[in-house]
This record gives sequence, structure tokens and C-alpha cells, in this order.
Amino acid sequence: MSRNATPLTGRIALVTGGSRGVGRAIATRLAADGAAVAVNYRRDAGAAEEVVAGIAAEGGTAVAYRASVDDEAAVGAMVQRIRADLGPVDLLVSNAGTASRGTPIADTEEQEYLRLLRVHTLGPLALIRALLPGLRAAARGDVIVMSSAIVETTPAGGAAYTMAKAAMETAARTLAHEERPHGVRVNIVAPGLVATDMGERLVAASGAPAIADLDARYPFGRVARPEDVAGVVAFLASADADYLTAQRILVDGGGPDVPIVAVPGR
Repeated sequence: MSRNATPLTGRIALVTGGSRGVGRAIATRLAADGAAVAVNYRRDAGAAEEVVAGIAAEGGTAVAYRASVDDEAAVGAMVQRIRADLGPVDLLVSNAGTASRGTPIADTEEQEYLRLLRVHTLGPLALIRALLPGLRAAARGDVIVMSSAIVETTPAGGAAYTMAKAAMETAARTLAHEERPHGVRVNIVAPGLVATDMGERLVAASGAPAIADLDARYPFGRVARPEDVAGVVAFLASADADYLTAQRILVDGGGPDVPIVAVPGR
């Protein structure tokens, strides 16, 4: 098989939470691989436009769209705008997320669980429903769900976040089996700690040193970088992963010896 330098040419990608951290790296990588990218953001228009400008400077195509993933009406309007501007989305990277407050189960009220479920599970599922007609009609459709390595480790204080991510993983695997007859692949990427601004804040909150000081304690001499995660996403969207669906890929170097924080950076 010939390996095109732009293997995603002709595809329309939507990256939620694409204005910073891991989402920014994913949007940039998919654009470099030839996709036209819809960069979704919740609040920081300047950061999203910076991503778009960076992609355009490299000859790529990107447009920023504001919508909170837990607002179904805003998401529906965004999908319509993307379709009008770029075309129907055939590659969704569900990356937008928020951290939990880190309280133990004994002190966590129902509203906190519902808040995390809306952002990490119910909102993404509403977005997927809105995109499914286009995904099914495409020559190839992909849904890539960003989860977390902590679904297995279940650290203290992380129940609301871990439960929401686990729920979305279960839904993604179910969706993979339901949509396989329609040619839609659904896969999960689960990073560990990633060197992003949020990762730095989480490390600081845990009382650990800065991420740069943790590199020596992590596999291969460093904490994961956003580009490590973006590369896995690009692979799953490529022809090399044409026969993969319902898969979950951990991006944690095989796992650190000692977990440092409860949730990864975004």
C-alpha cells in the first residue's frame, strides 16, 4: 500500500475541545495529514483561532466553532454550521472534557456525578447522534473517543470522573458493534498523564514536582506529550487501521511505576 504524505485528504474532522492541550495537538496533526478540521471550543475563542491560524499557515484547512458539548442545542447548531462550511463530518474525535473536584465518594453529591456524565458521556452521545447520518453515508466514518488510563486504576477521589469515562467507553464499544454494518469504526484512546497546562495544574494540586521533574520517573524518560496521543489518533483514522474497531489503546508507556495524579491533562 502506498503511504500518502496526506493520508486524510478529503476527510472532514471534528475535534471537540480542540483549542488546547491534547485536542490542539490532535487538530494540528489531522490537518497536517490532509483533513479539513472543525476546531470546537467552549470559551477561549482566541486559543481556538490560534490553532486555526497555525493550521492555515501550514497550508491546511480549519475553522473554529464554539459550543459546549453538554448543550445539545448548541451542538446541533454547530453540526449544521460545519456541514455548511466544510461538509458532513466523517471523523469525530470526542476529546472535550473537564476534571472532577477530587472529592471522595463519601463527600461527593449527585450533582457532581451528573455534571461529569453530561460532559463526558451524555453530551458526546448527543453529538454522535447528530453526526451519524453523515458518518454512515461516508466512504468511511470514524468515531474516536478520548478516555483515560485511570479507568483501570480507579484512584481515590476520582469516582465522578472515572465513572463518566467508563460509561463512555462502554457506550463506545456498543456503538462500534451497532455501526459496523454501516462502515463506521469506533475506537477509544486512553492517555495517562500528559504534559499540558492542565496536566501541570493537576500535578501541582497533588503536591508533586513539575512535570519536567517527573520525566525521569516515567517510561522512556518522559511524561507523555500531546503529540504522542495525536499520533495514535491519526493512526486510528488512517487506512492502516481500516480493520480496527471496538479497540482501546492506552497511551501511557506501559504505565508509570507510581501514579502521580488522578486524571490526565487535556
